[in-house]
Amino acid sequence: MTFEILEHTADAGVRGIGATLEEAFCEAARGMFSLMVDLERVEPKEAVEVEVRADSLEGLLVTWLGELLARRDIDGLVFSRFEARIERENGIFRLSGKAFGEPLDPVRHRPGVEVKAATYFGMRVEKEGDRWIAQCVLDL
Repeated sequence: MTFEILEHTADAGVRGIGATLEEAFCEAARGMFSLMVDLERVEPKEAVEVEVRADSLEGLLVTWLGELLARRDIDGLVFSRFEARIERENGIFRLSGKAFGEPLDPVRHRPGVEVKAATYFGMRVEKEGDRWIAQCVLDL
């Protein structure tokens, strides 16, 4: 599992790569938070449950990342580890997961850029060989 930050003219792209679809979604989330804080300094002290739904995998990725950003804003938390389970039922994709982190400490977490939203620009969720890719551009 890994993530990559993609160059983009005004914003930043994130690409999650994993052996499973769930791993790719988790790595995309890690990549997004790596832009905002130093992940190595974020301790997984608190677990927040997240459940989102969408009618496509692309929509699910944007909704997942958007919900994590909302939890950052509402609860004042930053996250460094993620778990996800994705299921499809009656044509709707559902992600049930957890985000692990702690309240933002500007001194210890070394804040970077502020991510405002995940977008559909540069969207890609697909299996490539033996790995899954989940990527999109983030609005900074």
